[in-house]
Amino acid sequence: MKKSFSAYILLLFSLLSVEAQKTEAIPFGNMDSWVTRNIKESAIIGGQTKQVYAIGPDETINGDKPYVPKGGSPWASSNVLAKVVGITKVSNTVYPDNRAGGGKCARMTTILENCKAIGLINIDVLVSGSIFLGQMFEPIKSTSNPYSKLEMGIPFTKRPAALVFDYRLVIPDTDMLYSSGFGKKRVVKGRDKAEVFIYLQRRWEDSEGNIHAHRVGTARELFGKSSDSWVNGYRLKVNYGDITHEPYYTQRMALIPKDNSYYARNSKGKIVPVIEEGWDDADATPTHLLMMFSAGSNGAYIGTPGATLWVDNVALAY
Repeated sequence: MKKSFSAYILLLFSLLSVEAQKTEAIPFGNMDSWVTRNIKESAIIGGQTKQVYAIGPDETINGDKPYVPKGGSPWASSNVLAKVVGITKVSNTVYPDNRAGGGKCARMTTILENCKAIGLINIDVLVSGSIFLGQMFEPIKSTSNPYSKLEMGIPFTKRPAALVFDYRLVIPDTDMLYSSGFGKKRVVKGRDKAEVFIYLQRRWEDSEGNIHAHRVGTARELFGKSSDSWVNGYRLKVNYGDITHEPYYTQRMALIPKDNSYYARNSKGKIVPVIEEGWDDADATPTHLLMMFSAGSNGAYIGTPGATLWVDNVALAY
């Protein structure tokens, strides 16, 4: 009798544990299907047809059409179509890659993107590959105010306990570079790190169309050590409410500064900054989910060429 009861208790706890660790995949988070875009750049910079990838249903698109996420995919990336002063140029730093044993993953890498037009320009711009939930507004027509060129975040009202994903990382053992295309490239002392974050926000709009937000949940981590193989099922815990006095808090988890705000479309259809004004209650219900994976973490034009982050099987645990 005692043995039967003990076995029953163990089974019950086992079932409860399974329930507590329930996960829900982010749509297209298995990274197995991709949109392939074939875009011809302007003749003045070589006129080559290049492939630009997007996470979405398997499909091929020919021509320099602005991309809108397809098939219900919530993903966007640093891959972009630009048309500046009549010149068509693309940048691709995120690719589908094959995993041993089958299936695909997302590969993000840091590159020196060259733009050369005989007699006009010959510049190198450092770009770190990243994927995020939201949308890039193509074509990009200037390099000013880069966050205004994208919408960061998707509607979301759940409260996950953790972000779960597989990853692999290669960080070259060299100092970083700064290269904006203006002036000479220069060495920046230190090693770059990959970065992953997830923010939950409660947003609201005022009568003038401005969007405000409070931070509901936070998880952010730097990854600076190359991995010998895949790390599967990595869990990044989401912490709720004001975490500024917690021992794990770092400045990178701080509220988003107003002058670095991400953007979103308001009810009037206008792209406006989302002003994050404070920390919400620990039991608040969010309205939006922000998530990003990046091969670099040191801002625009700074990084290590060759730094590469692979990501697969992105899900939320409850």
